[in-house]
Amino acid sequence: MHFLHGALSLAFSFTSLSGILVVVTTGLIAAVVVWTVKLLLRHAYYTHRLSCFSMPPVHSWLVGHLGQMQSTEEGLQQVDELVKTYKHSCSWFFGPFYHLVRIFHPDYVKPLLMAPGNITVKDDLVYNHLRPWLGHSLLISNGKEWARKRRLLTPAFHFDILKNYITTFNTSTNTMHEKWRSMLTDGKTNIEMFNDVTLMTLDSLLKCAFSYNSNCQESTSEYVSAIVELSDLILNRRLRIWHHWDWIYWRTQQGRRFKKALSIVHRFTREVVQKRRTIINHQRMTESQPDLSTAGQRRKDFVDIILSSKDEDGQGLTNEEVEAEANTFMFAGHDTTASAICWTLYNLAHHDHYQEKCRQEVMDLLQGRDEHEIEWEDLSNLPFTTMCIRESLRLHSPVQAVTRKYTQDMLLPGNRTVPKGETKGVICLVSLYGTHHNPAVWSNPHEFYPLRFDPNNTSGRSASAFIPFSAGPRNCIGQKFALAELRVVVALTLLRFHLAPGVNPEVGSISGDVRRLPQLVLRAEGGLWLQLEPLKLEENESE
Repeated sequence: MHFLHGALSLAFSFTSLSGILVVVTTGLIAAVVVWTVKLLLRHAYYTHRLSCFSMPPVHSWLVGHLGQMQSTEEGLQQVDELVKTYKHSCSWFFGPFYHLVRIFHPDYVKPLLMAPGNITVKDDLVYNHLRPWLGHSLLISNGKEWARKRRLLTPAFHFDILKNYITTFNTSTNTMHEKWRSMLTDGKTNIEMFNDVTLMTLDSLLKCAFSYNSNCQESTSEYVSAIVELSDLILNRRLRIWHHWDWIYWRTQQGRRFKKALSIVHRFTREVVQKRRTIINHQRMTESQPDLSTAGQRRKDFVDIILSSKDEDGQGLTNEEVEAEANTFMFAGHDTTASAICWTLYNLAHHDHYQEKCRQEVMDLLQGRDEHEIEWEDLSNLPFTTMCIRESLRLHSPVQAVTRKYTQDMLLPGNRTVPKGETKGVICLVSLYGTHHNPAVWSNPHEFYPLRFDPNNTSGRSASAFIPFSAGPRNCIGQKFALAELRVVVALTLLRFHLAPGVNPEVGSISGDVRRLPQLVLRAEGGLWLQLEPLKLEENESE
């Protein structure tokens, strides 16, 4: 009897468990069906709403253009074809998941980028994957949070602050040039630019942001390696639609690599910020003493300013917010500027007559000076060099596109409308590359022609035709910082070295055959290689 009773109890337990499993399975299936139906209905709605835009050929209605967008040379050539075919805009679908409008004409760019900041939203497709790295920083935040942070951070980029950074730009550039001199002495004239220039801009940024001398140009940098890996992993994640869900991505090998690189970057930033906080606290103590230390009179840097900034309610940034802004400043401030510097030097190496004209302009400016350094007042006296920089920013923009969503419908020319969508909804992908290479806007758009930016040649051109730093309320807050550093580095480099196209040792070809590599910033497959020759002026200066 006891045996029979036990058997019946066990059978009842199995029956109950089976019933529970059936209910759970049925519920999961029902949830998946509901989710799928909603997804398909949403896809049908947005494909209909975007029918006012031309749509390039798709694999199928369901798959759309999934897998067609590439972060390669061929991907940029694809944009060229889209611009030639569709002139100003087209719709684009990543399966039923993401619905985009791709924009590449200033008449369509302007109403989107100039829209008020309170109706502009950074989308999840591009910016959500940056959030583990950059937190809720100015770059990613929206609405009132964005407006508050913009007000708090704007003083850090005032002209009076930027003037103090020019000496740092000079000294960091000098360190890089010393490395190049050493290589030339050893007989190495063929040099890859990206690594050295990235270290130099990081060196400058650390000094400007934190008054921190890292010596990163003269020793290996785990931090820079981690930054490059994070950039690669973010791009890979964007291109693999199944990696867009965190619960999948963090279990993959790429997700684990991302976390490892992220810990290196965050640890580095956190340690630098903590050191700066200690210094600032020490300054406050010494400033209360009768004998002020030299540290108490030190020029303010980025962290000084954002730590002291207060909003209208007297509130400053929290510790978490300071770290987020520091991570963003270090990421956006060195990688994008390094890309811009490298491509400017590359373009001048391939156009020797423009290079010589820039060099003569710099020599004339510095004539009669004992010290060959660029000063703040010099920046406005390099008009042709600045034209070359702007043309390089057009031809090889560090950032290839920006994306936006809007909390209200956006009306575009031709009675076209981008539907609103703060969370789910249509993403506007404003192609900086497409706009800068649009033959309807720029004659011979793939040619390096700095005189496009001669003041006599810019009349009638839309301000939205040239947008390397985006435009409108959500433009790049650090663009004056970047342009100042660009002019200092380019001017000093041309003063000291003659540049010629280099040879990529892996393929044995002149870098004129370079394949562009659009990652988070524009790079080149295998790097950008230049031949350096020290100038006699430099030899005289060093004697």
